[in-house]
Amino acid sequence: MSLAAPTSPRSWSCPDPADLLRRHWPLLPLAATVLALLVPVPAGDATASGKVGPADAASLLLVFVCGIQALRGRVRPLSPLGVFVLGLPAVGLAVATVTAGDPYAALPGFVRYLQVFVLVPAAIVLLVRSASEFRLAAGCFVVLALVQGAVGVVQFATHTGASYQGEDIRAVGTFGPGDVMGMATVVAYGLVVATAGALAPGLPARVRRASGAAALVLVLPLVLSFSRGAWIATFAAAGLVMALAGIRRALKVLLALAAAGVVLVGGFGVGSAMVAERLTSITQVSDAPDQSVTDRYTMWAAAGSMWRERPAVGVGLKGFPANRDSHSGLALSSGSDTAGAGQGYIRQPLLSPHNMYLLVLSEQGLIGLIALAGGWLALLVAGLRRCLAGSSAVRDCGLVAVGLLAWQLIDFLYADIGGPSTVLTGVIIGLAAWWALPSGGGTGDLASAERAGAGAGAGVGVGVRARARARGRRRATAPARAAVPEGAAGR
Repeated sequence: MSLAAPTSPRSWSCPDPADLLRRHWPLLPLAATVLALLVPVPAGDATASGKVGPADAASLLLVFVCGIQALRGRVRPLSPLGVFVLGLPAVGLAVATVTAGDPYAALPGFVRYLQVFVLVPAAIVLLVRSASEFRLAAGCFVVLALVQGAVGVVQFATHTGASYQGEDIRAVGTFGPGDVMGMATVVAYGLVVATAGALAPGLPARVRRASGAAALVLVLPLVLSFSRGAWIATFAAAGLVMALAGIRRALKVLLALAAAGVVLVGGFGVGSAMVAERLTSITQVSDAPDQSVTDRYTMWAAAGSMWRERPAVGVGLKGFPANRDSHSGLALSSGSDTAGAGQGYIRQPLLSPHNMYLLVLSEQGLIGLIALAGGWLALLVAGLRRCLAGSSAVRDCGLVAVGLLAWQLIDFLYADIGGPSTVLTGVIIGLAAWWALPSGGGTGDLASAERAGAGAGAGVGVGVRARARARGRRRATAPARAAVPEGAAGR
């Protein structure tokens, strides 16, 4: 009797928790980095988002554990190309810090960018050594999204959310009105991961069904976030995942998501008038923009003006707020009004252009933009190529990695880093880099699964050819046996 582990998706069984903990304990800080965002954010002004929160502390522990494991030689080998792609942003950050008008004021920005775009991604690439560990990290995104989404739906139903058009109905989860994009971001992450899981051919049927159900459930809190940028990025990223998974599978999920949206908004009337108005405003940003759109355009122009002043290195990290007024026009308002969700009225200052690419360009110049955005684009292209050529046994990892990175790069057109959920950007880049970058010595059961998939295909071919030869021999010997006289066999 064979004791080999079953390879069929239908034969998967629940693993022993103690065994999982013993083999994968270095990933506990990674799971904590994601799930720590379930801790409610204290109500306050925008400066509270710049403080070290539970998720940031967990990410620092993740980097520390990675260093310990690296000293013990228990991390994934990384090729020179991977070292270059992951380390290049540090060069641009150092240049922007040294050349800033006030290097000491730029130093906190250097530490923050280094954490999000270098240290956390590198730690994930080195610590995650198998496809099963990748799936564990991806599952944490779905858990976080479901919990935050449930809180957001309750806020809408009970009028305890953030203020929107005079009513406290905007779903913001535990992030509070000071970070209205927080819940929308994590719910969108979970929806993209769930969509990828529902479409992945190598996962068990029960996992695909559960993923599809989670994706449908997460549509409602995403709609109730009233975040236009999150809607656009989620639609585009989910569309990319569906296209990579195949047309027939994609149509099933697309029809289910569309039906859920129609039932929730049209049938039950969940915020139907406000959602319709919000959707319409996407196409009216140039004809009749509201004050938030006007502020965004004004800050985009200010970022461009800062870059033209210092095109190579920018005005320095954390330099946008200090240079904003001298480069912006009179149309810019003094701040954004926030209230609700347990917080009183607060006027928050506008400290960024709400466009990550323009923020990097204005503060770090062309050097920083090429180092950061160039690396992100390289990861996306490499991830797409591997996803198209990879084995179906690990296709789910590729769909998740490419989908999340695509969502982030699209959302950066309308948003930038800031708030407690910023650390998840580093996690996403790390997962995308793990999938896209080659390893110096394989990637654990990821490489094994790909080899197993190829071996299974080869074994099927060999078996087919062997059976064909056997049938041919039987057909060839049948006439000869028929020609032997009766009784000859006894002689």
